Formats: sequence, structure tokens, C-alpha cells
Amino acid sequence: MIGAGIVIFALLSYSISIITEQRTRQVSPFVLRFLTIGIVLDITATTFMIIGSKSGAFTLHGILGYSSLAAMLIDTILIWRFHRGSTPGAVVPMKLHIYSRLAYGWWVVAFITGLLLVVLR
Repeated sequence: MIGAGIVIFALLSYSISIITEQRTRQVSPFVLRFLTIGIVLDITATTFMIIGSKSGAFTLHGILGYSSLAAMLIDTILIWRFHRGSTPGAVVPMKLHIYSRLAYGWWVVAFITGLLLVVLR
């Protein structure tokens, strides 16, 4: 249950960062802060969910969750790399902009799947 609560805050943090980046097409300290908080919360939530799982770590939802976490971790690394290598106010390249959207979308699918599993139990 702790992991389920934490993952809601990860959703909020990811949503704030990705929606801001998608609208502004820029990586600001605000975007970096919320994206990084989202990753930390997501890793923490995933750890708690693995510890509390009665089904084991390798279920269909687990694999979906791990892959979406990996996608968001890659996105975070790419966003940080872009930020460090660009000038303030630089426009996010289209490939990175689209990847961020897809990674976030995949993460939301995993989140909704987990939510449905909890509700349907």
C-alpha cells in the first residue's frame, strides 16, 4: 500500500514535468526538478511494491512497470544530457520531445494497469 501511495506522487511529478516540457518545448530547472523527483518516487514505489508483492517480482504487470520505469529513467537521463549540453532557452529536439511523450504515455498505461489490478481485486 505504501508503494501505491508513493506512485501517485510520482504520477503528479511526472505529469507536471512532461506537460510543462511538451507545452514550452524547453527544459527548465522546474522541469528537471519535477522529472527527477518523479524518478526517485517511482523507484521508491517500485521497490515497495516488489517487497509487498505476494505474486513475486516477475508478473505481467511487473514487467510492464519495469519497462515503463526504464523508459522514464532513459528520458530523465536524455533530458539532463540535453540540458547540460545546451544554452538556456534552447528548444528540445523533436526526437527527444516525442520520446518524452511516448515514455510518459507508456508509464501512464502501466499506472492505469496497476490501478485496475488493485480495483478489480
